[in-house]
Amino acid sequence: LHGKLLKSEAIPFPAKLGSYTFLSWEQLIYTITIPLSTSIILANLVIILGIAWNRQLHNTPNYFFLSLLVADMCTGVALPFIALMGLNRELSFSSCLVAHVFPNFLFLAFLFNLVMVHYERFICIVDPLHYNTLWMHRSFPLTLLVVWVPPLLYACLPAFGWNNWTSPAWDGCCRAIFPNAFIYLEVYGLVLPAILTIAGMTSRVLWITRGQMKEICRLHRAVERGSQASDQEQRMNLRYTRCVAAVSLTFLACWAPYLIYMHVCIAFLMSDTKWSSTTHIVLSCTGIGSMAVVPLVLGLANKQYTEPASKLLQKLRDRWRWRMQESEGTAI
Repeated sequence: LHGKLLKSEAIPFPAKLGSYTFLSWEQLIYTITIPLSTSIILANLVIILGIAWNRQLHNTPNYFFLSLLVADMCTGVALPFIALMGLNRELSFSSCLVAHVFPNFLFLAFLFNLVMVHYERFICIVDPLHYNTLWMHRSFPLTLLVVWVPPLLYACLPAFGWNNWTSPAWDGCCRAIFPNAFIYLEVYGLVLPAILTIAGMTSRVLWITRGQMKEICRLHRAVERGSQASDQEQRMNLRYTRCVAAVSLTFLACWAPYLIYMHVCIAFLMSDTKWSSTTHIVLSCTGIGSMAVVPLVLGLANKQYTEPASKLLQKLRDRWRWRMQESEGTAI
């Protein structure tokens, strides 16, 4: 995915691309990705340290989420290299593999972890009585193997021979590493089904929540013996509406840029049309960056994860105020 989707339209270096233009595109990539990558890494570290610091959070569900945070942090580290995949360069076979296979593995591992976390929370709400008997709770190491090993195996298929390196029509590193069939299989066999699964589980949870809220309102009216909605029911409806709006906007903000980027890349790949690498850089950076924000939204919404960081900031703020007051008293 990502840069390799543009292998048909990428411009070989240095045949069609001047060094100045290439360097300017590299600078654009670093200008966009470095702030995004830094923010993603730091935010994940804050949540990881929050889970590690609080012993009450040392349980299986949070271990799943911790694995997702590690994968998300690795995606943040690889973000600049993912964008660079769209700029074809004359590299050796081993260099091409490292530059393309490793970022792809991190992305797929992140996606598998994200599906696993959503599935675990989905089962917790849909079937809470059998929640603790799930196979993922009985064998946590097996779960880690499921979300990390298959992405690694699939990403390494080009290293096992599924590539175009021996093709006489060499057209850059991307074309040599990733065949069209590999790209289509990843997009429509792995990425899109995973995104649709996450969307389906989220919609199902919201629907169940709506049904439970209606039942609570019905019982409340039976107790109060009133036919009209009370202020408490109106507040519950308003809170649910805000929840649906927040979830919908978050999903659109995090996934829509990536879906647009992915389908635009597939369209140009199928039509074998060249397009601006500047457009590719902007779409790839914003698409991958917005997708990597999903775990951060889930983590920062939980006050237990951010409590240690909040306490540390409060201590630093109190110490700074105390020093300011002390310096003012000394000056007087």
